[in-house]
Amino acid sequence: MPVPTTDTSHGKGLGLSLALGSALAFGGSGVAAKPLIEAGLDPLHVVWLRVAGAALVMLPLAVRHRDLPRRRPALLAGFGLLGVAGVQACYFAAISRIPVGVALLVEYLAPALVLGWVRFVQRRPVTRAAALGVVLAAGGLACVVEVWAGLGFDALGLALALAAACCQVGYFVLADHGGGDGVDPLGVVAYGLLVGAVLLTVVARPWTMDWSVLAGSAHMDGRAVPAAALLAWLVLVATVLAYATGVSSVRRLSPQVAGVVACLEAVVATVLAWVLLGEHLSVPQVVGGAVVLVGAFIAQSSAPDREPVMDLGPVGERVGSTTGG
Repeated sequence: MPVPTTDTSHGKGLGLSLALGSALAFGGSGVAAKPLIEAGLDPLHVVWLRVAGAALVMLPLAVRHRDLPRRRPALLAGFGLLGVAGVQACYFAAISRIPVGVALLVEYLAPALVLGWVRFVQRRPVTRAAALGVVLAAGGLACVVEVWAGLGFDALGLALALAAACCQVGYFVLADHGGGDGVDPLGVVAYGLLVGAVLLTVVARPWTMDWSVLAGSAHMDGRAVPAAALLAWLVLVATVLAYATGVSSVRRLSPQVAGVVACLEAVVATVLAWVLLGEHLSVPQVVGGAVVLVGAFIAQSSAPDREPVMDLGPVGERVGSTTGG
């Protein structure tokens, strides 16, 4: 059953702990996935393994909420297409071409893009603070991708990261419409993973995958790590645990507070990529990344508490992040 929202200090403290745990779990997805990709797995195959594994783990919840496909078929289909298959595939494809930290920072343009949806598609006004957040996020991104150097990174990789951000926008909008009518977000996550696994099976064609890679080792900055262990981390920690703690935190915090804590995912991913993968960012890129996060913070926290489409809590996160992540 969904955890009821509480305003007690204990509930808020637990909610903040859950949100922080979710950000840490999501932030570790890129550093676990990239070595598998470099070991010979196609990015789409890594995404399929992650989503299909998580869907299998969450299958009991799907059985428990077996009435959901009848009640909200469009929600589940959109969630699986955008929030699971789309964002994960684009993000993992992006990190196969550009650093993990850069891909995730580009993906964090999603709050700004949601504001664009509100202003130009729904034709609703946005605050000046929110507009400032958009400007800061765009300026910070320019530093991250080093526009003065003619884009220091692979253009296709950047485009894929931006596509992941766009998929997150669709997820945020769908998540906003899926919280009512007594719908348990964990049930939506379970069916979203199932739908995403089916869609990715068609696209990724896992029967063509080199399964022998999973029996061997992958390398993290020169250190050998069992590929199966990296996959287990992706499925159990960076997907199942990340979503469970993220959704639970939203039930105890306002979506805005939970979403702000979730911004730590980008910091976690960048630091882990530096420590475990040896990916170093220049000083302008670090400063630009900080500006992107500040812009996302302002854009997200400036939304009124009860505005539907601005519900940007971790339930609206990737997978992987991200939920990239």
